[in-house]
Amino acid sequence: MNTFLDKQYDDIMLMAKKITKSHADWEELGHYCIAQFVEHERAQELVDTGMAMKFLSGMMYRNFWSKTSRWYYEHKQQGRMIHNGWDKPENAYIDHIQDMPYDQHTDDVIESILGIIEDMKHTEGEGGNRDKKLWEIATYLEQWCELSNYSELSRRTSVPRTTMSQGVTEAIKYIRQVLKNNNINYDPS
Repeated sequence: MNTFLDKQYDDIMLMAKKITKSHADWEELGHYCIAQFVEHERAQELVDTGMAMKFLSGMMYRNFWSKTSRWYYEHKQQGRMIHNGWDKPENAYIDHIQDMPYDQHTDDVIESILGIIEDMKHTEGEGGNRDKKLWEIATYLEQWCELSNYSELSRRTSVPRTTMSQGVTEAIKYIRQVLKNNNINYDPS
């Protein structure tokens, strides 16, 4: 592990800079992801199989660009004042959110799911080309997450409603299977 980090440190930090598009926090993100990677149960296996850099890039991308990531929660929200909502009933939910315990497992599952979706969009099929079917159903799922109305999505994209619905169902089934294959337990309820 130490040999890998010594040899790849500069490349890892360059990758963080590129993923964040030279954002001021690129070094902090790089170091954060290195620390998370070292603690990961499969870190040595990933190093041994040559997949560590790919794993780290996915980790950096998700942590920096996802507003539900642990890094975003710990670094981007730091120092931000949240009104307690006492004088405005429409903000009363903030008190409820502040009292909720942070669930590390759920955050990890969400990060895994986002990684699976990214992998679906970039998986190579036969002949070295992108797997169009996985890309298609991942795209349908992302669109559905933005606007959970198949009829409206069908109007906007000119994709038949049934095709969109079946694609989302296939994507969810695929993600569940990948989570199961990777021994990631979650309770969707």
